[in-house]
Amino acid sequence: MPTTTHEFNWPDRVVIGTIGKPGERAFYLQARSGAELASIALEKQHAALVAEMFDEMLDELSTLEGNPHSVPSHTPVEIVDNEPLEGVVELFQVGSMNLGWDPTVAQVVLEAHAFRDADTEEGLPQQEPNADEVLRVRMPVGMARAFAKRTHEIVAAGRPICSSCGHPMDPDGHTCAGPEQ
Repeated sequence: MPTTTHEFNWPDRVVIGTIGKPGERAFYLQARSGAELASIALEKQHAALVAEMFDEMLDELSTLEGNPHSVPSHTPVEIVDNEPLEGVVELFQVGSMNLGWDPTVAQVVLEAHAFRDADTEEGLPQQEPNADEVLRVRMPVGMARAFAKRTHEIVAAGRPICSSCGHPMDPDGHTCAGPEQ
């Protein structure tokens, strides 16, 4: 089966956002170029990890002697995006993500591969990466900084973390399991 690739080479917008209240939020990565819009579902941990990886990559690139790619050390104020997600129609659930750098156009490249259900030997469903559907987004370094900043903020806006056990605390109450081992 041929691979369906949703390609955004110079997107107008790339963000991670959520739908729902803390504790019940669904996370989405959304890219838009003109009228073309793609939304994929991902886990909160995916979002946090990808933002961290973006920052690490951009920080490393900015320390190269002479900073040949003009990588900003902070998010340019003029490209901060705090707008909500646009009409979300989920293309797929993320199974794996890859991050790369294209020095020929000074862009960060993010690839997200879909999960698919597959049968295990015991006959129970298991999810595995689906090579048949991919979202590939190439974004300039300033947009990548803005993407990482917003993603960190979105992830941090969830339920507060208990300082004793490290688990999220619900507004209805929290039964603390004590310090994690």
